[in-house]
Amino acid sequence: MVRFQQKTSERSIARLISSLRRLFAYAQREGLVAQSPMVTVESPGIGRPLPGTLSESDVLALLQAPDTEETLGCRDRVMLEVLYATGLRVTELITLTLSQVNLRQGVIRVMGKGNKDRLVPIGQESEEWMNRYLAESRPSLLHGRKSEYLFVTERGTAMTRQAFWYLIKRYAIQAGINKPLSPHTLRHAFATHLINHGADLRVVQLLLGHSDLSSTQIYTHIANERLKALHARCHPRG
Repeated sequence: MVRFQQKTSERSIARLISSLRRLFAYAQREGLVAQSPMVTVESPGIGRPLPGTLSESDVLALLQAPDTEETLGCRDRVMLEVLYATGLRVTELITLTLSQVNLRQGVIRVMGKGNKDRLVPIGQESEEWMNRYLAESRPSLLHGRKSEYLFVTERGTAMTRQAFWYLIKRYAIQAGINKPLSPHTLRHAFATHLINHGADLRVVQLLLGHSDLSSTQIYTHIANERLKALHARCHPRG
């Protein structure tokens, strides 16, 4: 009761109850107590934590943050566009090679977890930015050098996870986004926004490369939470 009064999180309370159950089970085995008082204590339902995501206006502000008149800014805009348009994992994004991109068909062939291939459409907006990047920015970054990787640095090497994470943090500040953000946040936004606009759950599963539908179902919970929040805010009896 004290823990509840102190507004301790349900996850912390569940851990405490679990520890007490083990303690009293040991005491009972040793004959120190006749029966564990924890048998009638129920753990709080903590459920599965919902991933952080962004609103559509947040995403737009983030995408528009890079200065696309600069070579690096154009590259960064394309990376953000592709990440949001495809829902790729950050490792899948930074390891993309030229051979995986088919702009004529408007798709990217992704090698995901477990070496499973999937085809993901990149969308018209991302395709237009990609064409500009391949024609102008990428050659400028390579200075005549060769690289199989799609996204390269000024040194002609592939982008790293750490460097891209830093870029997203910097652009989030420029965009005025004051919530926790990582490259994975755009993957969550991709899935959440698709479902908000009526996409079939199994289609989202295929696009994300989830082997199990249960991994995708969490995004329906995010959509439901937003619907409840909208109802509470806008309905006269919310």
